[in-house]
Amino acid sequence: MNKVILMGRLTRDPDVRYSQSQSGEQMCIARYTLAVDRRFARRGQDGNDQSADFIGCVAFGKQGEFAEKYLHQGTKIAVTGRIQTGSYTNKDGQKVYTTDVVVEEQEFAESKNSAGQESGGYQPQAAPASPADASAEGFMKIPNGIENDLPFK
Repeated sequence: MNKVILMGRLTRDPDVRYSQSQSGEQMCIARYTLAVDRRFARRGQDGNDQSADFIGCVAFGKQGEFAEKYLHQGTKIAVTGRIQTGSYTNKDGQKVYTTDVVVEEQEFAESKNSAGQESGGYQPQAAPASPADASAEGFMKIPNGIENDLPFK
């Protein structure tokens, strides 16, 4: 079984290209690198502690279009996919080996508000509901002004 699950932040905006398929249709190909935190830091060759791995990901078709439209540097996402290895000969005649995660699914791993808090741009719209705001059935009232932030309608 070849299955990978990652959670991390994009190191930069995705590199997006379109390729012509054999049937004449264009296919989106998005490449990006995820910085995935390690549980324990490892001392690197330069003597500094490494606390993250940088993993190359490639998304094709609809997944590539999603990456192009919604993913940006610093976005925290969860990715599932498979590892794919390959090789090519560079212009100096040396063989280069590659390892990428081919994205099968990708989704946001934090809300827009959480992302804004880390960058210092968060402005609360309403105070969070407290248990005192709960009705007799145990459900809380939804504060005014957050309807657009709900993950469901």
